[in-house]
Amino acid sequence: MISRILAIISGTSEHSKEKVLERTIGHYASLVDLGSKFLAITTDGVGTKVVIAELVGKYEPIGVDLVAMNANDLICVGARPSIFVDYIAVPKLEERVILGIIEGIKEGCEEAGMALVGGETAVMNILSHVELSGTAVGFVDKGREVLGDSIEVGDVVIGVESSGIHSNGLSLARKVLLEKYGVEHEIRGEPLWRHLLKPTRIYVKPIMDLLSSVEVHGIAHITGGAYKKILRITRYGYRLKMPDPPEIFRAIEREGVPLDEMYRTFNMGIGIIVIVPRDEQEDALQILERHYPAHVLGEVIKDHVTVIERDGEKIALSP
Repeated sequence: MISRILAIISGTSEHSKEKVLERTIGHYASLVDLGSKFLAITTDGVGTKVVIAELVGKYEPIGVDLVAMNANDLICVGARPSIFVDYIAVPKLEERVILGIIEGIKEGCEEAGMALVGGETAVMNILSHVELSGTAVGFVDKGREVLGDSIEVGDVVIGVESSGIHSNGLSLARKVLLEKYGVEHEIRGEPLWRHLLKPTRIYVKPIMDLLSSVEVHGIAHITGGAYKKILRITRYGYRLKMPDPPEIFRAIEREGVPLDEMYRTFNMGIGIIVIVPRDEQEDALQILERHYPAHVLGEVIKDHVTVIERDGEKIALSP
């Protein structure tokens, strides 16, 4: 279905007066030629994380997440995030809900270096819960875009740690943990809802620092599809030796979710990966660790598959 959708939308490029870089359609963000620069644009939401926010009445985290999901996609093509607009749909107009989300969006925009320039708030009584989406715009100098086409076999894969579950896999997490144990169930001294609602980490600052200092061949945001989806930025694949995941993921695994499904669904403790030449490994790691913990995970391999090793087990994820 995805290939059919891409075929339909790619034909609309000819209607724009600006030239759309068609090979970026379906990437983390699409690029539009503005002469000396590319405009990068993307759109995303927070999925069923809104359900957790409604259960506990805390809405700021999903506002942060909305910005994070978009900003982190923009930086995957090398663009610096600049402008953000939101769409908020609610079953009924409640000031605390709207203001909570907007406060979170403001916090996220401050961290990502973006201006919130507008949006739309709709009240639709047919909805059962809040719906959120956002669109973000960024810019990258021509020749500085990062699209994965320079990735080579033997390149090093570095992962930057996530803050937790981020905004993907919440439906599965709710099914195996929340429905069984409730929101106040404790994991490592914190209630379950805190683990599930923790805002997605925003990686703009470390990635911008990295791009200004070392050669970067590829960047992938670990979101829906997780370690299967990262294959879309290259014709090659990856061999990764993963670190121990945070306890929230261990708790989900203990409920019987298979390892391959875990790595197809969740970030497993790594929020974004960067692919760099081997001789840039140490410099890249040093720059990233100024911001967040980072790990050398493995390398690029010839076969178009993600091979993951952890705790003596090995799985292979194909596109």
